[in-house]
Amino acid sequence: MQLPADFRPADFLAFHGRDARQVAERVTGSRIEKGILWHGHPARLTLDLSPGRAEVRLDVDGPAPDPAEVAPLARHLLGLDQPVAQLAAAHGDHPQLGPLLARLPGLRVPQAATPFEALSWAITGQQISLAAAVSIRRRLIETTNEAAGTRHSSGLACYPDAATLARLDEPRLRAAGYSTTKAATLLHVARRTADGHLPLDHWLHTRTPAAEIHATLAQLRGIGPWTIDYTLLRGFAQMDGSLHGDVAVRRKLQALLGHDTPPTPKETQTWLAQFAPWRALVAALLWAS
Repeated sequence: MQLPADFRPADFLAFHGRDARQVAERVTGSRIEKGILWHGHPARLTLDLSPGRAEVRLDVDGPAPDPAEVAPLARHLLGLDQPVAQLAAAHGDHPQLGPLLARLPGLRVPQAATPFEALSWAITGQQISLAAAVSIRRRLIETTNEAAGTRHSSGLACYPDAATLARLDEPRLRAAGYSTTKAATLLHVARRTADGHLPLDHWLHTRTPAAEIHATLAQLRGIGPWTIDYTLLRGFAQMDGSLHGDVAVRRKLQALLGHDTPPTPKETQTWLAQFAPWRALVAALLWAS
C-alpha cells in the first residue's frame, strides 16, 4: 500500500504505542502489531511502515480474511483519506494556524480499528488523565480476555468488540477501574451496538453524515458532546467536530495565541469555527503542537 510523501509514521506509531506494557498493541521500530477481533475471531493486524509504503498483513485465528476488507481497514487506521491538503491550501496563510501547518505538514489523525473501539475509548477517557485512561483500557482488555478468551495465538490480547464486552457485567467493569456511571454507559452502548440498534460499522461503511451520527449518539445516557466529537474524529475520521471543551485543546490554543490563561470553551469554539469543515483536524494540530 502506497503512503503519501508527507505521511508522518512517528505520529501513527506513537498513538498506538501509548500503553508501555503493549498488551494489545506492540510497536517495534517502524512496525505495529495490533490485536483485534475479526468477525469474532482473534486476529493480529501487522503494519510495516517504510518511506512511501505500508505492508499490511492480517493473521486470523479462524477463516482467512478477505483482502478486499483488509485494505480499507488499513487505509482507515492510517488516515490516508483525510483532507490534510485541503486544510493547508485553505488556511496556510492564516496568522496563527499557518505557521502550525508549516511546522506539522501532513499531520493526520490516527484512527481506532472500529467505531466501537473509538466510542468505548472515549467513554473510558471522560474527565480523567490520559495515563489513567490508558491504564483502565488495559485492564478492560485483560478482563475481556479472561472472560472470553480473546487472546490471539501470537500472544497479543485483542480489544473487545461490542458483542464480547456486552457479555460482561458492571462489577467486572468496576473492578477494571470504571466508575458506576461509566460502567453502565459502556455496557449500554455495547449492548445497543451488539443487538444492531446502534449500527456503528454501517455508519462508517455508508459514510453516514456526522450530524445524523451525532443526533443518535446524543440520545444515549452518559454520552456528551466531547465523547461524540472524539468518537466522530477517531472512529469515523469526521474532521469537523469542534472539541472546544477539550482541556488540552484549550491549553494549546492558549500557547498558540500567547494568552496568559486558557480561552474559555466558548472562546475556543468561536476560534475553531473559522476552520469548518476541518475543526477537528485543527484540534489535532493543536494537540500535536
